[in-house]
Amino acid sequence: MADARYISTRGSAPELGFGDVLLTGLANDGGLYVPAQTPTVDWSHPEDWPHKSYVDTAIEVMTPFVEPSFGAEEFAQIVADTYATFHHDDVVPLVDLGENSHLMELFWGPTLAFKDVALQLVGRLFDAELNRRGERLTIVGATSGDTGSAAIEACRDRDALDIFILFPKGRVSDVQRRQMTTVTSSNVHAIEIDGTFDDCQDIVKAMFAHDTFRDEVRLGAVNSINWARVMAQVVYYVWAARRIGRGGPVSFSVPTGNFGNVFAGETARRMGVPVAQFVVGSNRNDILTQFFGTGSMTIGEVSPSLSPSMDIQVSSNLERLVFDVLGRDGAKVADFMMRFRGEGTIALEADQMNLLAETWSGCSVDDRATLDTIARYHRVKAMTVDPHTAVGLLAGEQLRVTTDVPMISLATAHPAKFPDAVESAIGERPALPDYIGDLFALQERFATLPNDLATVETFVLDHRSEAG
Repeated sequence: MADARYISTRGSAPELGFGDVLLTGLANDGGLYVPAQTPTVDWSHPEDWPHKSYVDTAIEVMTPFVEPSFGAEEFAQIVADTYATFHHDDVVPLVDLGENSHLMELFWGPTLAFKDVALQLVGRLFDAELNRRGERLTIVGATSGDTGSAAIEACRDRDALDIFILFPKGRVSDVQRRQMTTVTSSNVHAIEIDGTFDDCQDIVKAMFAHDTFRDEVRLGAVNSINWARVMAQVVYYVWAARRIGRGGPVSFSVPTGNFGNVFAGETARRMGVPVAQFVVGSNRNDILTQFFGTGSMTIGEVSPSLSPSMDIQVSSNLERLVFDVLGRDGAKVADFMMRFRGEGTIALEADQMNLLAETWSGCSVDDRATLDTIARYHRVKAMTVDPHTAVGLLAGEQLRVTTDVPMISLATAHPAKFPDAVESAIGERPALPDYIGDLFALQERFATLPNDLATVETFVLDHRSEAG
């Protein structure tokens, strides 16, 4: 099997192997790493699929992405250890909703969100690679809610890592915030930024672009700019397609913020999974609905909503899709992204838009419709879903092309992470699972900083382990 190699979407960064991509995160030309060649997944022998565990599927799907940086035996053990932390035997259970519709529950990890599926793995991969090299890494990430707590849980108390997570002040739920700010590990630092998620994300990207700082602190990324995050999420698309589609076509509806989750589905499609349709669900921050409806995007103000993890205007991972749409031409992507950030608006050519429209569509769901969907599923299906999941469910209902193809909606968070919204919809407050039931009794510890790159960089320099 050929060694896995990775290239930047902007074309001028060095080609790297998986171990270096894992530790590097953002390419030094500002682009995102993608596989130079996408491996294929075996789509034969469907009679074996019902007997294959999630762990076995994960090992099969991801091994070609990590070789030879990780040997087969070592990687298999890391994968097994990762998913032993989940609270459901299937890891990612699938629920039949009737009418050829299904819900894929991605919230059975330790922090109740889909980010655990990838970050519990990434934390272990970091540990193994850094210990092998005898190095330390400073992880810096931005979160609109769930990435932060999942990353902290994955990286806490690891000897070779310091982790700094930026979150927007007043724009995450109380549960999301407390899952970050009540961790007492000395290598964990939660930073509240007086700004939006896009501001947090821009600070992180600017740190990676600041070569002197980046090298001094040995910067690494846990956001979905890191390919390892996307790679781990590919697995559950293969898992669901095999279990539900049994070899035939399937469709997915994905509540989407930073685009990493649904781009993992696109990677699965490129690996051979027969995906008929991707529905991208957005809230009132509808820049992705614009893009998939018209081929154009215009950056607006971020508007707070009941689904805060999707309160985003600039979806970083969309660049990976644009790279493919523009013929994997790094220079064209660099120009496209520079114009987008410089002018605040951009548009695809008609033929490029037509190519996307074959598979992709987008739907914006406002807060009223979100609450109505939560209430309807509670009343009709006896299910309680969080507001992000509700966005995905309604988007899938509205844009589904045919009921002949199974529609799989992604449940991205446990309803207890967003109790205020759920209570508004159904009149009941969802309870936290017993294993984190004491969350609101714990003391919080975090810093509040202005939306200023230099201030945040100084904080990181002063608080990383090596600073002392």
